[in-house]
Amino acid sequence: MQKKRANVHRSDMPDSKPASPRQAPSSFHIDTADRLMENLTVHVSHAFYRAGYYGWNAPEEKPSFNRLYYVTEGEGAVTLDGVRYEPHAGQLFIMPAGAVQTRFTPPEHPYSRYFCHFDARIGDWPLFQAGSAFQITDVTEPAKIEALFVEMIEQSERPGPFAALRVKACLLQLLAYCLEKGEHTGFMDRFMQGSEREKLARVLHYVDERLAETLEIETLAELVHLHPNYFIPYFKKQMGITPMNYVQQKRIQLARRLLTSTDTGISSIAERVGMDAAHFSRTFKKATGVSPSAYRNSTR
Repeated sequence: MQKKRANVHRSDMPDSKPASPRQAPSSFHIDTADRLMENLTVHVSHAFYRAGYYGWNAPEEKPSFNRLYYVTEGEGAVTLDGVRYEPHAGQLFIMPAGAVQTRFTPPEHPYSRYFCHFDARIGDWPLFQAGSAFQITDVTEPAKIEALFVEMIEQSERPGPFAALRVKACLLQLLAYCLEKGEHTGFMDRFMQGSEREKLARVLHYVDERLAETLEIETLAELVHLHPNYFIPYFKKQMGITPMNYVQQKRIQLARRLLTSTDTGISSIAERVGMDAAHFSRTFKKATGVSPSAYRNSTR
Protein backbone atom coordinates (compact mmCIF):
# COMPACT_ATOMS: atom_id res chain seq x y z
CA MET A 1 0.00 0.00 0.00
CA GLN A 2 1.27 3.46 -0.90
CA LYS A 3 1.50 6.04 1.86
CA LYS A 4 1.43 9.80 1.56
CA ARG A 5 1.60 12.20 4.48
CA ALA A 6 -0.98 14.96 4.29
CA ASN A 7 1.34 17.86 5.08
CA VAL A 8 0.47 19.55 1.79
CA HIS A 9 4.05 19.35 0.58
CA ARG A 10 3.96 20.25 -3.07
CA SER A 11 5.76 17.00 -3.92
CA ASP A 12 3.02 15.00 -2.19
CA MET A 13 0.12 16.56 -4.00
CA PRO A 14 -0.58 15.39 -7.55
CA ASP A 15 -2.71 18.48 -8.08
CA SER A 16 0.12 20.90 -7.52
CA LYS A 17 3.01 19.47 -9.48
CA PRO A 18 4.35 21.96 -11.98
CA ALA A 19 2.39 21.41 -15.16
CA SER A 20 4.17 20.88 -18.42
CA PRO A 21 3.07 23.05 -21.35
CA ARG A 22 1.02 20.10 -22.55
CA GLN A 23 -0.77 19.83 -19.20
CA ALA A 24 -1.19 23.52 -18.43
CA PRO A 25 -4.82 24.68 -18.28
CA SER A 26 -5.69 26.52 -21.49
CA SER A 27 -7.75 29.71 -21.46
CA PHE A 28 -10.32 27.70 -23.40
CA HIS A 29 -10.59 25.16 -20.57
CA ILE A 30 -10.52 27.85 -17.87
CA ASP A 31 -13.31 29.86 -19.51
CA THR A 32 -15.40 26.75 -20.10
CA ALA A 33 -14.87 25.54 -16.54
CA ASP A 34 -16.14 28.92 -15.31
CA ARG A 35 -19.28 28.49 -17.41
CA LEU A 36 -19.82 25.00 -16.07
CA MET A 37 -19.36 26.14 -12.48
CA GLU A 38 -22.32 28.47 -12.98
CA ASN A 39 -24.42 25.29 -13.19
CA LEU A 40 -23.00 23.61 -10.07
CA THR A 41 -25.63 22.20 -7.72
CA VAL A 42 -24.86 21.05 -4.18
CA HIS A 43 -26.76 19.29 -1.43
CA VAL A 44 -25.72 18.66 2.18
CA SER A 45 -27.27 15.56 3.71
CA HIS A 46 -25.46 15.66 7.07
CA ALA A 47 -23.31 18.13 9.04
CA PHE A 48 -21.82 17.51 12.46
CA TYR A 49 -18.97 18.09 14.90
CA ARG A 50 -17.46 15.15 16.73
CA ALA A 51 -14.66 14.93 19.26
CA GLY A 52 -13.20 11.61 20.32
CA TYR A 53 -12.55 8.14 19.09
CA TYR A 54 -16.10 7.06 18.33
CA GLY A 55 -17.34 7.30 14.75
CA TRP A 56 -14.08 7.72 12.89
CA ASN A 57 -12.63 4.25 12.49
CA ALA A 58 -14.34 2.43 9.66
CA PRO A 59 -13.58 -0.66 7.58
CA GLU A 60 -13.29 -0.47 3.81
CA GLU A 61 -16.31 1.21 2.26
CA LYS A 62 -17.32 2.93 -0.96
CA PRO A 63 -19.86 5.69 -0.19
CA SER A 64 -22.01 7.30 -2.84
CA PHE A 65 -21.58 10.74 -1.23
CA ASN A 66 -18.61 13.07 -0.70
CA ARG A 67 -17.19 13.89 2.72
CA LEU A 68 -15.66 17.24 3.69
CA TYR A 69 -13.59 17.29 6.92
CA TYR A 70 -11.92 19.98 8.97
CA VAL A 71 -9.62 18.44 11.61
CA THR A 72 -9.11 20.56 14.73
CA GLU A 73 -6.92 18.17 16.75
CA GLY A 74 -5.69 14.59 16.99
CA GLU A 75 -3.99 12.24 14.56
CA GLY A 76 -5.01 9.46 12.24
CA ALA A 77 -5.20 8.46 8.61
CA VAL A 78 -7.44 7.93 5.62
CA THR A 79 -6.91 5.54 2.75
CA LEU A 80 -8.36 6.38 -0.66
CA ASP A 81 -8.15 3.76 -3.41
CA GLY A 82 -5.14 2.14 -1.74
CA VAL A 83 -3.20 5.34 -1.01
CA ARG A 84 -2.77 6.30 2.65
CA TYR A 85 -2.81 9.93 3.81
CA GLU A 86 -2.36 11.32 7.32
CA PRO A 87 -4.28 14.61 7.67
CA HIS A 88 -3.39 16.62 10.74
CA ALA A 89 -5.01 19.34 12.82
CA GLY A 90 -5.65 22.51 10.83
CA GLN A 91 -6.32 20.79 7.53
CA LEU A 92 -9.44 20.75 5.38
CA PHE A 93 -9.91 17.85 2.97
CA ILE A 94 -12.40 16.10 0.70
CA MET A 95 -13.02 12.37 0.41
CA PRO A 96 -14.75 11.83 -2.96
CA ALA A 97 -17.76 9.65 -3.59
CA GLY A 98 -17.00 6.30 -5.18
CA ALA A 99 -13.47 6.02 -3.77
CA VAL A 100 -12.68 2.90 -1.73
CA GLN A 101 -12.05 4.34 1.74
CA THR A 102 -10.87 3.39 5.21
CA ARG A 103 -10.45 5.69 8.22
CA PHE A 104 -8.30 5.29 11.32
CA THR A 105 -7.59 7.32 14.47
CA PRO A 106 -5.97 6.06 17.72
CA PRO A 107 -8.05 5.98 20.94
CA GLU A 108 -5.30 7.78 22.87
CA HIS A 109 -5.16 10.82 20.55
CA PRO A 110 -8.27 10.75 18.32
CA TYR A 111 -9.33 13.26 15.73
CA SER A 112 -11.72 16.06 16.62
CA ARG A 113 -13.39 17.17 13.43
CA TYR A 114 -16.12 19.13 11.74
CA PHE A 115 -17.56 17.32 8.75
CA CYS A 116 -20.41 17.08 6.30
CA HIS A 117 -21.71 14.63 3.72
CA PHE A 118 -22.56 16.29 0.44
CA ASP A 119 -23.28 15.88 -3.26
CA ALA A 120 -21.91 18.27 -5.87
CA ARG A 121 -22.80 17.95 -9.53
CA ILE A 122 -22.60 19.89 -12.76
CA GLY A 123 -25.49 18.53 -14.76
CA ASP A 124 -25.04 14.76 -14.72
CA TRP A 125 -21.34 14.96 -13.79
CA PRO A 126 -20.08 14.60 -10.21
CA LEU A 127 -17.62 17.35 -9.33
CA PHE A 128 -15.48 14.96 -7.28
CA GLN A 129 -14.79 11.45 -8.49
CA ALA A 130 -12.97 8.33 -7.41
CA GLY A 131 -9.42 8.32 -8.74
CA SER A 132 -9.04 12.10 -8.68
CA ALA A 133 -6.25 13.76 -6.69
CA PHE A 134 -6.68 14.09 -2.93
CA GLN A 135 -8.06 17.58 -2.28
CA ILE A 136 -6.50 18.93 0.93
CA THR A 137 -5.30 22.29 2.21
CA ASP A 138 -3.71 23.87 5.25
CA VAL A 139 -6.20 26.26 6.83
CA THR A 140 -4.75 29.72 7.52
CA GLU A 141 -8.06 31.18 8.75
CA PRO A 142 -9.28 28.62 11.31
CA ALA A 143 -11.87 30.94 12.87
CA LYS A 144 -13.47 31.50 9.47
CA ILE A 145 -13.60 27.79 8.60
CA GLU A 146 -14.93 26.83 12.03
CA ALA A 147 -17.61 29.53 11.81
CA LEU A 148 -18.77 28.21 8.44
CA PHE A 149 -19.08 24.69 9.81
CA VAL A 150 -20.90 25.90 12.93
CA GLU A 151 -23.34 27.85 10.75
CA MET A 152 -23.84 24.83 8.49
CA ILE A 153 -24.54 22.53 11.43
CA GLU A 154 -26.95 24.97 13.09
CA GLN A 155 -28.85 25.71 9.88
CA SER A 156 -29.06 22.05 8.86
CA GLU A 157 -31.06 21.40 12.03
CA ARG A 158 -33.64 24.06 11.14
CA PRO A 159 -36.48 23.39 8.69
CA GLY A 160 -37.24 25.76 5.86
CA PRO A 161 -35.90 26.89 2.48
CA PHE A 162 -33.81 29.75 3.85
CA ALA A 163 -31.93 27.44 6.19
CA ALA A 164 -31.21 25.22 3.18
CA LEU A 165 -29.85 28.23 1.28
CA ARG A 166 -27.53 29.09 4.17
CA VAL A 167 -26.29 25.49 4.37
CA LYS A 168 -25.48 25.49 0.66
CA ALA A 169 -23.77 28.89 0.93
CA CYS A 170 -21.53 27.55 3.71
CA LEU A 171 -20.61 24.46 1.72
CA LEU A 172 -19.78 26.47 -1.41
CA GLN A 173 -17.46 28.74 0.56
CA LEU A 174 -15.71 25.75 2.15
CA LEU A 175 -15.25 23.99 -1.19
CA ALA A 176 -13.88 27.15 -2.80
CA TYR A 177 -11.48 27.63 0.12
CA CYS A 178 -10.23 24.04 -0.06
CA LEU A 179 -9.62 24.17 -3.81
CA GLU A 180 -8.20 27.70 -3.98
CA LYS A 181 -6.02 27.74 -0.87
CA GLY A 182 -4.79 24.24 -1.60
CA GLU A 183 -3.48 25.50 -4.95
CA HIS A 184 -5.30 22.76 -6.81
CA THR A 185 -4.97 24.80 -9.98
CA GLY A 186 -5.41 21.83 -12.29
CA PHE A 187 -8.62 20.58 -10.69
CA MET A 188 -11.09 22.01 -13.20
CA ASP A 189 -8.76 21.43 -16.14
CA ARG A 190 -8.71 17.73 -15.31
CA PHE A 191 -12.46 17.80 -14.75
CA MET A 192 -12.81 19.00 -18.34
CA GLN A 193 -10.81 16.14 -19.81
CA GLY A 194 -13.66 13.61 -20.05
CA SER A 195 -14.77 13.06 -23.64
CA GLU A 196 -18.35 14.25 -23.01
CA ARG A 197 -17.13 17.35 -21.21
CA GLU A 198 -14.71 18.10 -24.04
CA LYS A 199 -17.60 17.85 -26.50
CA LEU A 200 -19.77 20.20 -24.49
CA ALA A 201 -16.85 22.58 -23.98
CA ARG A 202 -16.62 23.06 -27.75
CA VAL A 203 -20.27 24.09 -27.88
CA LEU A 204 -20.02 26.53 -24.96
CA HIS A 205 -16.88 28.13 -26.36
CA TYR A 206 -18.45 28.41 -29.82
CA VAL A 207 -21.52 30.15 -28.37
CA ASP A 208 -19.54 32.63 -26.27
CA GLU A 209 -17.35 33.60 -29.21
CA ARG A 210 -20.34 34.24 -31.51
CA LEU A 211 -23.03 35.94 -29.45
CA ALA A 212 -23.29 38.65 -32.12
CA GLU A 213 -24.04 36.08 -34.82
CA THR A 214 -27.08 34.03 -35.72
CA LEU A 215 -26.78 30.74 -33.88
CA GLU A 216 -28.74 27.74 -35.11
CA ILE A 217 -29.39 24.43 -33.38
CA GLU A 218 -28.17 22.59 -36.47
CA THR A 219 -24.79 24.33 -36.29
CA LEU A 220 -24.34 23.62 -32.59
CA ALA A 221 -25.38 19.99 -33.05
CA GLU A 222 -22.79 19.54 -35.79
CA LEU A 223 -20.02 20.49 -33.36
CA VAL A 224 -20.68 17.31 -31.38
CA HIS A 225 -21.81 15.19 -34.35
CA LEU A 226 -25.37 14.80 -33.15
CA HIS A 227 -28.69 15.15 -34.94
CA PRO A 228 -30.49 18.30 -33.68
CA ASN A 229 -33.30 16.15 -32.23
CA TYR A 230 -30.74 14.33 -30.05
CA PHE A 231 -28.61 17.39 -29.36
CA ILE A 232 -31.35 19.35 -27.58
CA PRO A 233 -32.04 16.74 -24.85
CA TYR A 234 -28.28 15.99 -24.65
CA PHE A 235 -27.48 19.64 -23.93
CA LYS A 236 -30.38 20.08 -21.52
CA LYS A 237 -29.33 16.99 -19.57
CA GLN A 238 -25.82 18.39 -19.08
CA MET A 239 -26.59 22.08 -18.56
CA GLY A 240 -30.12 22.06 -17.16
CA ILE A 241 -31.49 24.34 -19.92
CA THR A 242 -32.02 24.06 -23.67
CA PRO A 243 -29.31 25.27 -26.08
CA MET A 244 -31.31 28.30 -27.22
CA ASN A 245 -32.18 29.25 -23.66
CA TYR A 246 -28.47 29.05 -22.86
CA VAL A 247 -27.66 31.31 -25.83
CA GLN A 248 -30.24 33.85 -24.68
CA GLN A 249 -28.97 33.64 -21.10
CA LYS A 250 -25.41 34.42 -22.22
CA ARG A 251 -26.61 37.28 -24.43
CA ILE A 252 -28.52 38.87 -21.56
CA GLN A 253 -25.53 38.44 -19.24
CA LEU A 254 -23.28 40.21 -21.75
CA ALA A 255 -25.85 42.97 -22.26
CA ARG A 256 -26.12 43.54 -18.50
CA ARG A 257 -22.35 43.85 -18.19
CA LEU A 258 -22.19 46.34 -21.05
CA LEU A 259 -25.09 48.39 -19.69
CA THR A 260 -23.46 48.52 -16.26
CA SER A 261 -19.81 49.06 -17.12
CA THR A 262 -19.84 51.06 -20.38
CA ASP A 263 -21.59 53.97 -22.04
CA THR A 264 -22.15 51.97 -25.23
CA GLY A 265 -25.45 52.86 -26.87
CA ILE A 266 -28.32 50.44 -26.53
CA SER A 267 -28.50 49.89 -30.30
CA SER A 268 -24.82 48.98 -30.34
CA ILE A 269 -25.28 46.62 -27.41
CA ALA A 270 -28.16 45.00 -29.28
CA GLU A 271 -25.80 44.35 -32.20
CA ARG A 272 -23.20 42.91 -29.82
CA VAL A 273 -25.71 40.30 -28.70
CA GLY A 274 -27.06 39.46 -32.14
CA MET A 275 -30.41 41.28 -32.06
CA ASP A 276 -32.04 44.33 -33.60
CA ALA A 277 -32.83 47.11 -31.13
CA ALA A 278 -36.57 46.42 -30.85
CA HIS A 279 -36.11 42.67 -30.37
CA PHE A 280 -33.34 43.28 -27.84
CA SER A 281 -35.48 45.65 -25.76
CA ARG A 282 -38.38 43.16 -25.67
CA THR A 283 -36.13 40.22 -24.86
CA PHE A 284 -34.18 42.09 -22.20
CA LYS A 285 -37.34 43.31 -20.46
CA LYS A 286 -38.84 39.83 -20.54
CA ALA A 287 -35.68 38.38 -18.96
CA THR A 288 -35.06 41.08 -16.34
CA GLY A 289 -38.41 42.79 -15.82
CA VAL A 290 -37.08 46.21 -16.83
CA SER A 291 -36.02 47.92 -20.05
CA PRO A 292 -32.31 48.23 -20.97
CA SER A 293 -32.30 51.95 -20.25
CA ALA A 294 -34.06 51.48 -16.88
CA TYR A 295 -31.58 48.76 -15.96
CA ARG A 296 -28.65 51.05 -16.80
CA ASN A 297 -30.11 53.92 -14.80
CA SER A 298 -30.67 51.69 -11.77
CA THR A 299 -26.96 50.81 -11.61
CA ARG A 300 -25.73 54.42 -11.57
